[in-house]
This record gives sequence, structure tokens and C-alpha cells, in this order.
Amino acid sequence: MIAQRITLVGAPVELGAGLPGCAMGPAALRIAGLKAALVALGHDVEDYGDAVATPVGNISLRGAARNAENVIGWTRILEEAAHHILKNGRLPVFMGGDHALAMGTVAGAARHAHDEGRPLCVLWLDAHADFNTPMTSESGNMHGMPVAFYCGEPGFEGILPAERPIVDPGNVFMVGIRSVDAVERELLAARGIHVFDMRAVDEFGVAAIMQRILAQVGRLNAMLHVSLDVDFLDPSIAPGVGTTVSGGANLREAHLIMEMLCESGLTTSMDLGELNPFLDDRGRSARLLVDLAASLFGRSVLDKAASLCVMQGFQNVA
Repeated sequence: MIAQRITLVGAPVELGAGLPGCAMGPAALRIAGLKAALVALGHDVEDYGDAVATPVGNISLRGAARNAENVIGWTRILEEAAHHILKNGRLPVFMGGDHALAMGTVAGAARHAHDEGRPLCVLWLDAHADFNTPMTSESGNMHGMPVAFYCGEPGFEGILPAERPIVDPGNVFMVGIRSVDAVERELLAARGIHVFDMRAVDEFGVAAIMQRILAQVGRLNAMLHVSLDVDFLDPSIAPGVGTTVSGGANLREAHLIMEMLCESGLTTSMDLGELNPFLDDRGRSARLLVDLAASLFGRSVLDKAASLCVMQGFQNVA
């Protein structure tokens, strides 16, 4: 495993969601020991502290976009933070905060990838597609809009410069999806986003799905942004989120995804989103997110070669 230069950034965004509490997410991840876990794996880890955003009041979005002034402020500051950290050769891990944070983090990663002459791929681990716009959203909650925003859908004009690099929808890979609005379903199909819902996970397994995704990222020589929403996980193991949907990923499926990402060496930036400690059970969800991040950055019981040797020996005995 190659040691990484990692920068932790708190993104206490909460007004993009329908329930308050996500602003406490970065503190919960710190208390759960995220930095210590990554340092123990041999990485160079700095904690940037929490980003601070100023609401922007001179933009009017058409349609329903609750607390847009606040979310726009966060989008701008996080876009700049992601771009700056990546430009300086470090790997940003954004500690959320609701998933509206990805409007900024992915946009900043896309700008850096464009500067490097490379595409950006996004692995979206979430129960929801988050492909609404202010003109299609029923709730107006902007944590349901980040994918549409960074893929360049109309309705977000003025939030970032018009010439900003966007993510090719064909380079977005959604895994674990199980709650999609009717209009979102049509848009996802029309834009060519790769959606692996929980039926696909059940039918093919996460290993086969991840092999396909990682192979495509490698073929493209792309940078890879991993955005993990707590509700990707089944609420029985991660209750600390305001948008629980039953039937999510289990513990081993989630760890296997992280371990395969680690082995690939392709991840260049990451979000840990939608953690709401107020809804959690004595820190269970925060500790699980720390464990998953540690798996992505190299924690394992045995390395893959050792595991294969064990299996080979078992087969020889049999």
C-alpha cells in the first residue's frame, strides 16, 4: 500500500436536507477517530478544520430550492477547497454534512481533472439517485440535487461559472440505489448514467459490479471521486441518517467495495455524507464510516495474496 497525503475537511452542511443535525457530522467523525485511524495506516493526514460558508443572496433559482442561498455558499467554498487541495497533490476527504456538499466537492474535483487533462469518474454510493433539479424536485431539498448539478443539468445557472467543467453522465456509477423519483428515472436513462440498484447487487454481487466499474475508470485513465452517503448502508447497521431506506448494503458488501477501491489505487477524492449524529445510536454510524474509510485506505485482516494462499491451501487439502 502506498502512503497517501490526505486532507480532512469538515463540511457542516445541513440546510440541504429536510432534517437538522448533519452539521454535527464532522465533529462525530473526529470523535470516532477518523484521523487516528488513517495515521495508524501510515498516511500523512492533516485536518483542515471545518470550512466556513457565507450565504449568497444574489441568485434566484427557478423552481423549488429550499435554503438555496446557504447551499450556494457551501457549493462555492467546497468547490474551491477541493480544487486547491487536489492541485497541491493531496487527497481530500470531506466530512459531512448533508449530501448537498457534493455539489461543491465534485465540481472542484472536476475542475482539477480538467486542468490535468483527465476525465473525472464518480462512484455514487447512495440509496438515492440525487438527480433532481429545482424544476423537478417535489421537496425542494437540495441534498437531492448534487448529481444533476455536477452533470450540468439546467436550473442551476449562476451558482458557479457557466464554463465550469462538468462530469460526463456516462462517467457516473451509482451503486445501492433503491429510491428514485419518477422524473429522476427518466433523466437517468436519458443521460446514460450507470445505475446498479440493490437488485443488481443481489443478482450479480458487489465484486462483479466493482470490477466492471474499476476497469472502466482504469481504461479512461480517470480520476475517481467516491461519494459515500450513510443511507447507502442498511439502517440496521447505520441508523444515523435522516433518509433511511430499508434493504441497503450490509457490512461485508460495504467493506468489500472499500477494499476493492484500495486495491485499485484509483481513488483521488472522497465524501462521507449525510451523517446525522442526532439520529444515531451511540455513535454506531460514525464509527462504521471511520471503519469503511480505513478499509479504503488500507486496513485489512489479511492482504489479498495471503488470503489467496489460504484458499489455495484449503483447496489442496480438499
